[in-house]
Amino acid sequence: MIELVLTFILPIILVAVLFILLLTQGYVKAPPDHAYIISGIRKEPRVLIGRAGLKIPFFEQLDKLYLGQITVDIKTDEYIPTNDFINVMVDAVAKVRVAEDPERMKLAMRNFLNKEPAKIAMDLQDSLQGNMREIIGTLTLRAINTDRDSFSDQVMTKASRDMEKLGIDILSCNIQNVTDEHGLIQDLGMDNTSKIRKDASIAKAEAERDIAIAKAAADKAANDARVLAETEIAQKNNELAIKKAELQKASDTKKAEADAAYEIQKQEQEKTIQTATVNAQIARTEREAELRRQEVTVQQQALEAEINKKADADRYAIEQAAAAELTRRQREAEAKQYEQEKEAEARKAMAEAQKYAMLQEAEGIRAKGEAEAAAIQAKALAEAEGMEKKAEAYQKYNQAAIAEMMIQVLPEIAGKIAEPLSQIDKITIIGGDGGSEKGVGSVAGNVPVVMARLFESMKEATGLDLADIMKAESLEANTTRNINLKGMPDVVINNPEAKTAEGESDAPNCPR
Repeated sequence: MIELVLTFILPIILVAVLFILLLTQGYVKAPPDHAYIISGIRKEPRVLIGRAGLKIPFFEQLDKLYLGQITVDIKTDEYIPTNDFINVMVDAVAKVRVAEDPERMKLAMRNFLNKEPAKIAMDLQDSLQGNMREIIGTLTLRAINTDRDSFSDQVMTKASRDMEKLGIDILSCNIQNVTDEHGLIQDLGMDNTSKIRKDASIAKAEAERDIAIAKAAADKAANDARVLAETEIAQKNNELAIKKAELQKASDTKKAEADAAYEIQKQEQEKTIQTATVNAQIARTEREAELRRQEVTVQQQALEAEINKKADADRYAIEQAAAAELTRRQREAEAKQYEQEKEAEARKAMAEAQKYAMLQEAEGIRAKGEAEAAAIQAKALAEAEGMEKKAEAYQKYNQAAIAEMMIQVLPEIAGKIAEPLSQIDKITIIGGDGGSEKGVGSVAGNVPVVMARLFESMKEATGLDLADIMKAESLEANTTRNINLKGMPDVVINNPEAKTAEGESDAPNCPR
């Protein structure tokens, strides 16, 4: 029983102990001003800022990075020349901290991990001092003293590029003190003090002068006002007396005029009454005439209104008709356009069909042309081969064969020569001793002459004497002589029956 209990309880106790050990050794909690970096197992370390996490003991490592604000004292150790070659020493203070961007925070981890704020400030001090030295060399002494905000902004801008490479953000940069080697700043202050005192004295004198001028002007204005007031009082009294006299005179005159005007006024009243009566009658007549004119005007306006109403109705009808006509034309135009579009589509389809047919026809023509060209080429090759065979045959001919061929065409040549004579219908011969018979005989005798000349031309061109060849069959050739064809020494034409005196032929028998 005890062994069974130990078998089940002991593993549970071991797991609980391991869990408690893991919690006590691996539980970490990062404050807001520190970044806890847990690394060892994962490729990228875990960063805890203001929250808790677990670290596996013996397998992961915990490192810290300070994220709070760090004050860096930037003070030049020696005098630095300004742009106007005045040696100054500047004391400034910069506020920095580690960047919140994850990538830049990784740079800060590599440079400032597990370092105290004072150590981080010392590491950044050299870089900030170098940047401030560079900015001092570009400014004048007066600019450094009078525009320190711009000076500090330039230092921040210059240093920010270097700080970004370290993963640091510059929050602020304040210039605390600027001193020069020879006390020129104090001299500039004294010069400014003298100028201020001078300006104050001048301003005081100008103010006293302005006060005196203003006081004199005020006294003069007061005196002028008093004299002007008394003069106006006297003038007003004089005008009052004159006015009273004029009023009295006018009063007396008015009284006399009133007495005399009473009667005149009485007569005028009577005259006015009569005039008013006549005027009333005239006015009544004019009102009656005006009333009649108004009635005519009303009737004319009513007539014009009726005419205008009719004209408006006619115009509305015309406008409606025009609108209907316009709508009809638009519908016709749309229908015509639709028909034209369909017709254009049909033409396009027809053109494409024609184009396809023409392409097919062109393909057929091309194939036909190729076939005809092949046929012509084959025919030309056949003719060339035939001519070549004929040329070979001609080369094998001897002169006897050539002579035989030429003899065969002699009748045709003679016929062609005599053909012009057959076309002669009637011959008229003028002159001559022998009469008409002799003239006709001379015409007919031209044929043998032409043949003889033809034989001579053939003999000169080919070397064959057709006269000798034809004489080879004559009696003279058989009895008295042999005929050798020129250019054919091996061929002798003779009569096989011709005998010599001894009874034998002069030459061996040869085929003719």
